[in-house]
Amino acid sequence: MQEQKTTDLAAIKRTVEETLGDAPQLLKLALENILREHDPHADAEPGSAGRIGRQSGKVSELTAIAPLKPGGADRLRRIFKLVNGNFAGAQKVATLHDMRFVFFENDTKILFATTYDGDWDTYIEDFATKIPDLMDLLFSSVEGWPGIKDPGVKDFIASHQLTADGWYVANPHLSVVDTRRLQRINDALQEFLDKVSGHVDS
Repeated sequence: MQEQKTTDLAAIKRTVEETLGDAPQLLKLALENILREHDPHADAEPGSAGRIGRQSGKVSELTAIAPLKPGGADRLRRIFKLVNGNFAGAQKVATLHDMRFVFFENDTKILFATTYDGDWDTYIEDFATKIPDLMDLLFSSVEGWPGIKDPGVKDFIASHQLTADGWYVANPHLSVVDTRRLQRINDALQEFLDKVSGHVDS
């Protein structure tokens, strides 16, 4: 067993040197420590979400960067403030985990990032059929936005999308539907336990 650990450590050190040969020692040590803790039986590297983007288990990612029309960032900030940053209507897309917007380069560009269940094409189609007004409200300030129902919208989105180079999903095998179901089960169980506890106390 000790011989196996020594061999594994030597292999890790070789890998670190091959990967980060010219890096500072602190960086090498950090990678070595992470590799020592790495579970070789963990899920494999994320696969493809379809046309573009990565998928881990049931969960996929979409990251897009696009130029904004003049004044677009200010308009969107006013919209975000009006709804307190809460896009409740987005829950109509039952596969949507989250979405976030970041302005950068002096408000000339926007980063849109989201995680969702399933494949890319179906997700974009859900935007068009379930929340078209919200999508046009959010993206009409983007240069060249054709409208969510335009036949070319998928090509437009894909042309601005970047596939994540690194990405972590805590629960890749839990979809939004799974998570909501588990929450309902937990709520019912807690309610039952509270009632049982009340009877025991009385």
